[in-house]
Amino acid sequence: MASVALRLPGNVPGDFYVDSTCIDCDACRQIAPNVFTEAGDASIVFHQPIDEAETKRALMALVACPTGSIGTVEHHDAHIGIDAFPELLAENIYYCGFNAESSFGAWSYLIVRPDQEGGNVLIDSPRFATQLVKKIEALGGVRTMFLTHKDDVADHRRFAEKFGCRRIMHADDGATSLGIEQVIAGGDPLRIDDDLIAIPVPGHTRGHMVMLYKDRFLFTGDHLAWSPNRNSLIAFRSACWYSWSEQTRSMEKLLDYNFEWVLPGHGRIHHDSREQMRAHLARCIDWMKMR
Repeated sequence: MASVALRLPGNVPGDFYVDSTCIDCDACRQIAPNVFTEAGDASIVFHQPIDEAETKRALMALVACPTGSIGTVEHHDAHIGIDAFPELLAENIYYCGFNAESSFGAWSYLIVRPDQEGGNVLIDSPRFATQLVKKIEALGGVRTMFLTHKDDVADHRRFAEKFGCRRIMHADDGATSLGIEQVIAGGDPLRIDDDLIAIPVPGHTRGHMVMLYKDRFLFTGDHLAWSPNRNSLIAFRSACWYSWSEQTRSMEKLLDYNFEWVLPGHGRIHHDSREQMRAHLARCIDWMKMR
């Protein structure tokens, strides 16, 4: 719960504010860019919401905030933000919200496929919040949970217990010790079903993987994201915990695949044509080789 006493001085006066417990995960800036901005190592409110649409986005950011660092002076109906999740992004792809502090605020996603034998897929774990769990249950629950890497597992056990889903994770990120049902080993891609391919991409961590859905949606964890500042796809050099050279080689592997969406755990989402995505990826690889 945010505290007015800890309100950061950079916030503009008014209702919404960010306090000093902010961990600069960037979630609020992505969800409500008209309200929140970056200030040093934290987010602040630079513009108070002026209508219902902006207020809703700000309340969604409040709900998603992994550290409860966003507060309001005035009373608001919390359900405005809560009921907005999971948020439909495209077709049958949802952003779960309720980001987990244990995953440093990483985003998680739900693929809703109730008519397919493989069922719904949860990519990485959000907080196990009762309101979110009920909404996911209403959308058909979770049959498979794909964990991109060890940093973003959050409440995976509770989701597995609730929905009885199989979890998929790479052995090199400690999957066996976590009790994962399907442990992937080695560097070869693995087709999970007709629509899903798990692709090992070591670098950020030793056992990092990405998931490709329908040759269109690439769920990238902390491997690959979009940078509005550079107007290109990027990798995070300062947050490469295993091997930058391995991550560069892993990035080159993705040139063999088609995709139109990049949906990361950290960093910005991006949608473009397959041709443009490939061009952006090639530029990212060239940049990585110079680092």
